[in-house]
Amino acid sequence: MDLTYPPEAEAFRTQIRGWLEENLPAGWFDEGFEQTADEKKAFNEAWPAKLYGGGWICASWPKEYGGKGLSTMENVVLAEEFARAKAPLRADFFGDTLVGPTILQHGTEEQKKHFLPAIMKGEMAWCQGFSEPDSGSDLASLKTTAVLDGDEWVINGQKVWTTQAQFADYCFLLARTDPEAPKHKGISYLLVPMQQDGIEVRGIVQPDGTAEFNEVFFTDARCPKDNVVGGLNDGWKVANSTLSHERGMSATTGYRRFQQEFNLMVDEAKANGKISDPIVRQGLTRYYSKIQILRINGLRGLTQTLNGTKDMGVISLSLTNKMFWSEMHRDAMELALNIFGAASMLVDSGPASGAWPAVMRAKGRDSYKPSPMMSSFFFSRSETIWGGTAEIQRNIVGERFLGLPREPKPPTPAK
Repeated sequence: MDLTYPPEAEAFRTQIRGWLEENLPAGWFDEGFEQTADEKKAFNEAWPAKLYGGGWICASWPKEYGGKGLSTMENVVLAEEFARAKAPLRADFFGDTLVGPTILQHGTEEQKKHFLPAIMKGEMAWCQGFSEPDSGSDLASLKTTAVLDGDEWVINGQKVWTTQAQFADYCFLLARTDPEAPKHKGISYLLVPMQQDGIEVRGIVQPDGTAEFNEVFFTDARCPKDNVVGGLNDGWKVANSTLSHERGMSATTGYRRFQQEFNLMVDEAKANGKISDPIVRQGLTRYYSKIQILRINGLRGLTQTLNGTKDMGVISLSLTNKMFWSEMHRDAMELALNIFGAASMLVDSGPASGAWPAVMRAKGRDSYKPSPMMSSFFFSRSETIWGGTAEIQRNIVGERFLGLPREPKPPTPAK
């Protein structure tokens, strides 16, 4: 494992750091810096255009599609500097992190020229239409259909847990286009316009008052014939490439938000005396140790990637990484509630207010707005589910990596 960066990477780091210092709001790096609601709104609206102007959105993409063509090391340094500055590095997660790379890998030239510039500029919002009420972990059993009618696909069915569907311009959707084919073979990957009469979005209100998840109903919705990515009935392969982007965390930056939470937990435990509780101390030590494991494993994986070698240990790390950090964080957030106690439920007071890394906040619901820490607790429960449940991840590791027998299927009920 190499812990040093080459001189050219450090020079690039200096360039990025200078750009951030010039373009972030005055006082951004000062201790205790906070923005008003109006200032945050103005920043969020203006920032994507600044990122695009600097060339930092999707900077690893090829230059012919608007990127900078960054090397792996340059892309790592870019992510590190934005993480250090706590500055957003994307316009739309679903666009530039999931469907954009998928279109780059599997799309036609026409699709790349049409969709990629709008994704990079932050002009096109996306949502992911994979899961269905009866097709979650067994995604290949999905029932949403797409039938060709002239130059358009006619789509009927339902999707669920569709994050940000209420704001999306497009949905990258899995639909069954050949009902006679085996379940993994008759699926296509479609890019579906969301702003049309045949699509209804219904928010699913969560325990913390947010409604970022949605049910989406398709009733004779329309999609252009040419919006199939990766070829007709080959959507399962394309979807797996999308999921490979979703399941990863940046090699050398993924641990940082957990480290920030850990520091706040230690500070509060010292302040309220719980640092003397041996169970709390043991929990904090366990969390710290796992954060360091996550950090070191990221460096191991990066070293192997840069060297162009893959050993079985690194392959196993890539398979277990998401399962490791999501379960680690779930347990840590339970510990955080123990440390902060009732103060964790307060919105505008208590030690959790303000500094805690906010993952989810209620939008437009004045009746109940949870504290950032409580929102993080709720969100940590979902982290072991989205991107592949921990149970399914264990099956993948056991069957595909360790060569264990496949999990037996339940018997088919007698008719």
